[in-house]
Amino acid sequence: MLRAFFVWLSESRPLRAVAERSGIGQRTSSRFVAGTTVEDAMSATRRMNDLGLTVSIDNLGENVTNPDEARQSAALYHQLLDEITARGLKANMSVKLTHMGLDIDEKLARENVRALVAHAARCHNFIRVDMEGSPYTQRTLDLVRELHGAPGCEDSVGAVIQSYLRRSQRDVEDLLAERIRIRLCKGAYKEPPKLAFQKKSEVDSNYIELMKVLLKSGVYHGIATHDEKIIEATKVFARAERIPPDAFEFQMLHGIRRDLQQKLVRDGWRMRVYIPFGTEWYPYLMRRLGERPANVFFIAKNLFRR
Repeated sequence: MLRAFFVWLSESRPLRAVAERSGIGQRTSSRFVAGTTVEDAMSATRRMNDLGLTVSIDNLGENVTNPDEARQSAALYHQLLDEITARGLKANMSVKLTHMGLDIDEKLARENVRALVAHAARCHNFIRVDMEGSPYTQRTLDLVRELHGAPGCEDSVGAVIQSYLRRSQRDVEDLLAERIRIRLCKGAYKEPPKLAFQKKSEVDSNYIELMKVLLKSGVYHGIATHDEKIIEATKVFARAERIPPDAFEFQMLHGIRRDLQQKLVRDGWRMRVYIPFGTEWYPYLMRRLGERPANVFFIAKNLFRR
C-alpha cells in the first residue's frame, strides 16, 4: 500500500509543482540527487571515483512534451559524454527513451539514442537504456537490440530488466542470446497483477533466479539492489560457481546504503553508483521512497539536521 501511494504521488503534477519549488522539497531530494547542473554531477562522480566506486549518470526527466525538449535532453547527454572523457572519470550514462522523445516522435527518439550510442562507442563508453513502465518495455528492448547490432556499438549499449515483471525470464533469455549487458533491478512502476508479481517474496525469488542466469552467462552485468539478503545470495552463488568478482558489478542508488557500498568495495567486489541530477527530481524521489520505505524514515529522522 505504501509503495502504491508513492507511485501515485510520483504521478501527481500539482504536488510535483509545489515540491520542486519548495525549499524543504529541494533539501529532501539532496540526499538522493547530486544537484541540478552538469558540474554537480561531475563533482559527485569524482567523489565516488575517489572512494573506488564507478558511476552511472542520469539527467532526470521523462515524458518530454515537444521535439525541442527531446533534442535539448540529447544534447546535454552528449555534453556529459565529453565531460566524462575530458576529466578521465569512471562513469557511464543511463538514458530514458521518453526523455529522448519517445512519446511524441518515435523516430526522433531512436535517432537521438542512436547518436548517443555512437558517441559513446567513439569515447569507449557505455549507454544504459533505462526501463520505464510496461507500455514501453517491448519498444525499449527492440531498440537496444537494434543498437547493439550496429557495427562498433555492441559494447556500448545495454538494457534493464525488472524482476517484478512476469515476462522478464523470457526477456533475459532473448537478450543473452545476443550477449547484451543487463542491469537487473526489482522495478519501480505500478503494474497490474497480470503483468507483474505483486508480492515482495515473488519479486525477490524471481530476482534471485534471474541473477543466477546472468552471472553464469559470461556477460558483464549489473546486479542492482540494496537488499542485503539478495546481495549475500549473489556473493554465495558467485563463490560457489567460481565466478570472479570482476565478472559483474553490484549497483546501488546515490545516497542509499553508502556504508554497504564502501564495504563491498573493500571486500573486493565491483560497485557502481547510479547518480541522478537535474531539476526534475520529484518523480524519481517518490519512486525511490516507494521502493524502499526505510528511506521515508531516514528522511524524517535527518531532515532538520545540519
